[in-house]
Amino acid sequence: MNFTALHQQIKQQTDASLVALIDDLPEHAPRLKAAMRHALLAGGKRMRPLLVQLVGNVLDVPKRDQLAISVAIECIHAYSLVHDDLPAMDDDDLRRGQPTCHIAFDEATAILAGDALQAIAFSHLADTQLSEFAHANRAKLLSILAKASGYVGMCGGQAIDLASTGTTIDLAALKTLHTLKTGALLKACVEMTCIAAESLDEGAQEKLLAYAEQIGLAFQVQDDILDVEGSSEQLGKPAGSDIALGKNTFPAKLGLEGAKKERAALHNNALQALTGLPYNTESLIAFSELLVKRDH
Repeated sequence: MNFTALHQQIKQQTDASLVALIDDLPEHAPRLKAAMRHALLAGGKRMRPLLVQLVGNVLDVPKRDQLAISVAIECIHAYSLVHDDLPAMDDDDLRRGQPTCHIAFDEATAILAGDALQAIAFSHLADTQLSEFAHANRAKLLSILAKASGYVGMCGGQAIDLASTGTTIDLAALKTLHTLKTGALLKACVEMTCIAAESLDEGAQEKLLAYAEQIGLAFQVQDDILDVEGSSEQLGKPAGSDIALGKNTFPAKLGLEGAKKERAALHNNALQALTGLPYNTESLIAFSELLVKRDH
């Protein structure tokens, strides 16, 4: 199976699992349930589940463990987007070409939808049947996801982003911001999958985590470049919105060509991290290419 077909298959499997997760909820709060469904299923490339399952395939992690991790991480990602779009945050009306959750429903429902998606991520990972090895490491899986989502991860990065909007920060601070806000959850995709892998060499795990750190930053640099070069139709949201909000971005800091050089350097670092691994890493190389060459 080629990489594009594999990506599509993983996306379909993830979507089906997310639909089942929402459909299984009781009907006592139908508006909230509909908002959760909207947040989870209104498009999305499923890049994080793709990364989980590519690493899982490389490390022979059982499919049910891969899928449980994928669903939990995608619920966290969806919750973060719902809250990121709120008027108190970035105040966005469009996400993936569709109305954001607080526009499609209302602000209070969107807040609750984000809260509920965060909660269901952890309950799903806590309750889903896993392989014997992954089950024995369930507490570690939950801890990694919690840290990546919270103060030392995504929420901490968002706080830095909000505090620095309209001011100027240096390149090191910008990298710290996005290592937390964007990179932490991508790194968790790899780290959680490594935890579910039996007999994984510590050196190999370090290389995979280094790969994840570099592609996490490369992902954000490409996002920033697309905000400058992409069209609103491609992006599914207004182009140039970061500039309009006074955000610190890589093009703003380095210039557009400088940002492209930074993206290339991070991509190269990611590829270098994979060298020497005793696995077939072609799919991980293809994933890194997808991140830096995507147009939305």
